[in-house]
Amino acid sequence: MKKIVILGAGESGLGAALLAKQKGYAVWVSDMAAISAARKTALTDAGIPFEEGKHTESEILSADEIIKSPGIPPKAPIMKLVAEKGIPVIDELEFAFRFSEGKVIAITGTNGKTTTTLLTYHLLKSAGINVGLAGNVGQSWAGQLVNGDKDWWVIEVSSFQIDGFVDFKPAVAVLTNITPDHLDRYDYKLENYIASKISLFRNMDSDQLAIYHADDLNIHNGLVKDPIKATIATISTAKRQKSGGYFDGEIIFINSSGTSMEIAACETSLNGVHNMQNVMSATLAALEVGVSEKKIKSALKDFQNAPHRMELVEVIKGVTFINDSKGTNVDATAFALESFEEPLVWIAGGVDKGNDYSLLFPVVEDQVKVLICLGVDNEKLKSAFAGKVQRIKETEDIAQAVAWGLEYGERGDVVLLSPACASFDLFKNYEDRGDQFKSAVKALKK
Repeated sequence: MKKIVILGAGESGLGAALLAKQKGYAVWVSDMAAISAARKTALTDAGIPFEEGKHTESEILSADEIIKSPGIPPKAPIMKLVAEKGIPVIDELEFAFRFSEGKVIAITGTNGKTTTTLLTYHLLKSAGINVGLAGNVGQSWAGQLVNGDKDWWVIEVSSFQIDGFVDFKPAVAVLTNITPDHLDRYDYKLENYIASKISLFRNMDSDQLAIYHADDLNIHNGLVKDPIKATIATISTAKRQKSGGYFDGEIIFINSSGTSMEIAACETSLNGVHNMQNVMSATLAALEVGVSEKKIKSALKDFQNAPHRMELVEVIKGVTFINDSKGTNVDATAFALESFEEPLVWIAGGVDKGNDYSLLFPVVEDQVKVLICLGVDNEKLKSAFAGKVQRIKETEDIAQAVAWGLEYGERGDVVLLSPACASFDLFKNYEDRGDQFKSAVKALKK
């Protein structure tokens, strides 16, 4: 019996373990951290042995194959031993791909991938397609396959997950953009990160569809080194595309899969140029599946974005509060700031990831009237925007930040939480930060 070791007992690890057990593998689960009570119960009920708080080398190194959590870096001590022994290491999505008959729409990118994934899923589901949602959003793909397959799967994939792909081959693949991120995992070389993202297309054939942003120089540079064999559709805000989508600031023009259509930005539930890029990618994917123009336009009107991504919280005395806690890097925050024409009270800060804030200077100088720094160490943020914003405040209390938002905001203004930083100085994660922001806003309204 082939032995599979699962490293990491999070959502993907548990799902992989349950599917491997169902398919007749000998399974061993190992996690250096504590495993939650619910997951331990699920493993026990399935008859899967596990350990927590350690990695027993003899068990792990006796594996025929290892499924690794995306969060475990290749340079971790146990992974160095695995590499020395030559044991194959894959991702949970690679493992699940072996056991699904469904076609896959895989979506990656530094920014916009979650919105594009959820929107694509919404377009297909609204059209009556038998579709599932997996990857970085929703539940583990492997775990869902334990209970049954779908005709189509819309899957958000990170660069870490792509690094664990071998045979994974999407029918449709979307690359939203590439900007510097996670460089500590790629030897601090942007070209290594670009190569990871581009490799999503590597296994695809000419009868499959690759969608990417034509205006993105990093994507262009990556494709020079690793050309796409699949059919190509591109999106742009600079010029019309022979096959793909173009947004002129008001209208989206789509030409792909034998269909030409126009979508006014005001006919969608989303705001901002970056979201129109997401709409173009999702629409192109839906057309490739066979969703009609009529059903796409209908579904675009009632789509609701993910929590913590440009999420409307409340309007208090004419001041709109927006939660974009998922904006954890400068590029994501640039997209958020550029989405508004209204004057902004901007709440930012946290754990700086080597940010270059100069990208934000033009929109900040034009629109931000107050910057509220929410973090333990705000010196870099304050220094970057001194002289570019009329008023800069700082606090470690999110309720105080929200109160200042209402105090300095006027009717018609927007208070935007888009931190451009990680959350770990004051919060558990970006979800915790966003939840506390929403709670503070709702308490203020009362």
